[in-house]
Amino acid sequence: MKYYIIIPAHNEAKFLPLALRSVAEQTLLPEKLIVVDDNSTDNTTEVLLPFSAQYPWIDVVSATDSSTEHLPGGKVIQAFYQGLNTLDSHYDFVVKMDADIVLPPDYFATIAQIFGADPSIGIAGGLVYIEQKDKWVYEAIADKNHVRGPVKSYSKACFEKIGGLKPAIGWDTVDTLLARYHGFSIATTDTLIIKHLRPTGNAYTKKARLLRGHAMYTMRYGLLITFIASVKTAWKQRDPIVLSDNLKGYFQAGATQVPFLVTEDEGRFIRRYRWRGIRKKLGI
Repeated sequence: MKYYIIIPAHNEAKFLPLALRSVAEQTLLPEKLIVVDDNSTDNTTEVLLPFSAQYPWIDVVSATDSSTEHLPGGKVIQAFYQGLNTLDSHYDFVVKMDADIVLPPDYFATIAQIFGADPSIGIAGGLVYIEQKDKWVYEAIADKNHVRGPVKSYSKACFEKIGGLKPAIGWDTVDTLLARYHGFSIATTDTLIIKHLRPTGNAYTKKARLLRGHAMYTMRYGLLITFIASVKTAWKQRDPIVLSDNLKGYFQAGATQVPFLVTEDEGRFIRRYRWRGIRKKLGI
């Protein structure tokens, strides 16, 4: 299978070489890998040069018109598209990958097998692990049936049907929900261990937490589901401020009439899907 990888990178000089080496060691290499240096203020560009010189399938794109602040969501996806726009559409699957992860050598060969075995699968990936006390443990901020944002592979049919990725925080949730809305299934496999070198959220700020509340509003969650989801995240992160900031962001988005990311019909589907998940976990 032919696939492309796009890596948005903002101040990733420390981790990026490890990520690129793990791609270079894949048993199934990408047709093209684009690293988008997203207005970095460190030496990200310099560490990329040896890789682009050694591997003809690695290219670098410089983006200098974005914020120098490290934020999830829109900034990352805008950088992703600056890379994607340099590529053609002749691929079987496309990958959005972070610069701070290390993949096992058979990662993309396995992903190709997953897509090839079942055309109804729209998004596929392994499980994300972080290092704690010299051991790699599952990063338990999402269910194991959810393909996490650090590395997401999309079949071409799914990527086109969902309209690509939304340049807003919450992109890596709404993409999955829209994939299900359009009849695609999601595949995760515990045989693929993704090493996440920097735990999620370590560099995120109060502004990022407020934006998560915005995202729940724009995905048409409604207040009650937003509250439940925020309580869950606050509990997992052992930080009650997460709950208050998420809700504050939700109400701010409503007050300023932030545009929705999904249609009314998609929103109804999302709420029904979320409620099914909540009832299942409660055993009712």
